[in-house]
Amino acid sequence: MTDSTIPTARLGDTGPEVGVQGLGCMGMSFAYGPSDAKESRAALDRALELGVTLYDTADAYGAGANEEFLAPFFKAHRDEVVIATKFALSIPAGDPTRRVVRNDAPYIRQAVEASLKRLDVDVIDLYYMHRRDQAVPIEETVGVMAELVREGKVKHLGLSEVTAGELRAAQGVHPIAAVQSEWSLFSRDIEDRVVPAARELGVALVPYSPLGRGFLTGAFADADKDLTADDFRRSQPRFTGENAAANAALLEPVRAVARAHDATPAQIALAWVQQQAVVHGLPVIAIPGTRKAGRVEENVRATAVELSAQELALLEPIAGKVAGDRYADMTLTSAGRD
Repeated sequence: MTDSTIPTARLGDTGPEVGVQGLGCMGMSFAYGPSDAKESRAALDRALELGVTLYDTADAYGAGANEEFLAPFFKAHRDEVVIATKFALSIPAGDPTRRVVRNDAPYIRQAVEASLKRLDVDVIDLYYMHRRDQAVPIEETVGVMAELVREGKVKHLGLSEVTAGELRAAQGVHPIAAVQSEWSLFSRDIEDRVVPAARELGVALVPYSPLGRGFLTGAFADADKDLTADDFRRSQPRFTGENAAANAALLEPVRAVARAHDATPAQIALAWVQQQAVVHGLPVIAIPGTRKAGRVEENVRATAVELSAQELALLEPIAGKVAGDRYADMTLTSAGRD
C-alpha cells in the first residue's frame, strides 16, 4: 500500500475529524502477553504515516504505563494526533490485579490530573468514562466531565459500554462525541438499542476489539493452548475449551470472503465493521489493536475493502452462533444492563 491518507470521519456531531480507522494501544503495555517497546513505537509511527490519527489508551492499561509509553509519541506529533484516554477502573493500593469501578467526582478529578501528567499534555482530546458505576447517577458523572471541558482539561467527552438509556441521559447533560463498545462479527449486542440511540443523537461509534481480540484473524484457536499464561484472553469464555472449538468453526465464511478479495480474514472482519457505518447510518471508527507495523499496514488496507450485499449476508449469521459471553462477568457491559 502507498502512504496515501485513509478516509476520515467525524467523531459525532461535536467531535474532531479523524482517520476512519484508529489504533488501540492497550496491548503495547498490558493484557496480551510480552511486548517489545521498539516494535510498538514502529507501529505507532507507521500508523501515523498511513493516516491513522485516533490513538486509544486508558489509565488502567498497565496502571498508567500505557499512557506513559505513548507520551513521547504524542509529544512529537501533538498537532497530528487525537488522544483518547479513559477513567473509571481504579486500581486499589497493594493489589494491581484488581479493578474497582468509580465514577464519583473526587476520583474523576484525581484521574484526569494523573492522566494529563502521564501523557505530558495540557489537554485530552477525548475523555471516556471507561465503565459505569451504577451507584452514581450518570448525569452526575457527566456533569463533572463537562466541568473538565469548561476548565480546558478535556476537549470532547466519550462513554464506554453504556446502554441506550444511559447515553440519552448523558447527552442531556453535555454533548457526547463517541460511544466505545465491543463490536465485531462475533459481538453485535449493541445493534438493537445502543447503535440506534447513537445515530439519533449524532454520536459516533468507536468499536473496540473489532477483530474479536485476534480470534477472527485465526491467530489463535484456543487461548489455553496457544497463548501465554499472562494473556487475559485465557479468562474469556469464548476462547477456551469447547467454546473455542465451536467458535473456530465459524470462521470459514470469513476465510471464503477473504479469498474472494485476495485479502486476509482480519481485513474482512475490519471491513465488515467499517461498513456498519453505511448499514446503520452513523460514523464508525474502529480501533483495532496491534504492536506491529506490518499488522498496522494490513489493518489499514481494510479501509479500501467493500463487501457486497451477498458477502454481508454470508457473514450475517456468525454472531448468532458464537458460544460463550465476551466476558466472564457481563455486568460491566451495556448488554449486561440493557
